[in-house]
Parts: sequence; C-alpha cells; structure tokens
Amino acid sequence: MTQKIRLLIPATVLVFSALLPTSQLAAQNTAKTDDPDARPPVMQDDVKIVQRAQQILDSPSKWDRADTRVCPADAKTFSLYCALEKATNEVSGKFEHRGAAMQEARFVIDEIAPNRKNYHHRLMDYNNDPTTTFADVQTFFHKLQDRVAARLKDQSKAGNK
Repeated sequence: MTQKIRLLIPATVLVFSALLPTSQLAAQNTAKTDDPDARPPVMQDDVKIVQRAQQILDSPSKWDRADTRVCPADAKTFSLYCALEKATNEVSGKFEHRGAAMQEARFVIDEIAPNRKNYHHRLMDYNNDPTTTFADVQTFFHKLQDRVAARLKDQSKAGNK
C-alpha cells in the first residue's frame, strides 16, 4: 500500500508540473490583452451604449456613489461602471471590460478628473470621488458621447480613403 502511495505522489507532481507552464502562459496572454490604454475600433453600437448608459443613470437617485465594479442584475442604482456594463449588455449582448465605449470612458476621465493621478481604477474611483457631483457625471456622459461619435466619424473617413 505504501509503495502505491509513493508511486502516486511523483506521478501527481509530474502531472501538476506539466500543467503549470500552460497556466503561466495563459496568465501572460491575459495580461497582454488587458491593456489599460487599448484603443479598440469604435462601432455604431458604442454610440448606442453611451446613450443607453446615460439613460440608465439619468437622475441622482439612480446614482450609486459606492462602486465596487460588481454589478448585480437586479440593481436599482448604478455607478458609471455598472451603467456602462448594463448598457453594453443590453445593446450588444456581451460585456467587454476593454470594449471601445468602456475604454473611451476611461480616457474621458483622464481628461476631466482633477484627482486622476490618485485613481487606481479610473471609472470606479472617479465615480466614488467625493468631489464628483451628479452634474459632473452628466458632463462625463456628454463628453463621452462626443468622443465616441468623433472617433466613429474619423474611422469612417479613414475607411473611405
């Protein structure tokens, strides 16, 4: 019996060791695709996503000031992140953390947030920043919509050349 156990342990270690490089490779690939400065192409759906997110977060009573980036399906209040996530799911059927609308939202915050250098997660920290007002949130959405529409227009001009 003890010989069987002795034989199983090295075999288990060998199997585990063989799997380890694959999981490390997967982690490296994920790190490469999670580029905080990624600029995916903008689509017409991205304009709709921004418009829908602004509708979702259209009053101070719907604003969740304590974002954790966990967005329950039955939520009644929404952070910027969760409004964009919900809108993305409704418009495209699939949320992408680094999708064009989400990325452009992060870049708008880079431009408008006075405390940006202190943020670890741009959308969450801007949302939770005590100096951010609901009027700031509405300005954020207007700038985001303008930015996405401008990128879409530039891309179509470039495609027609």
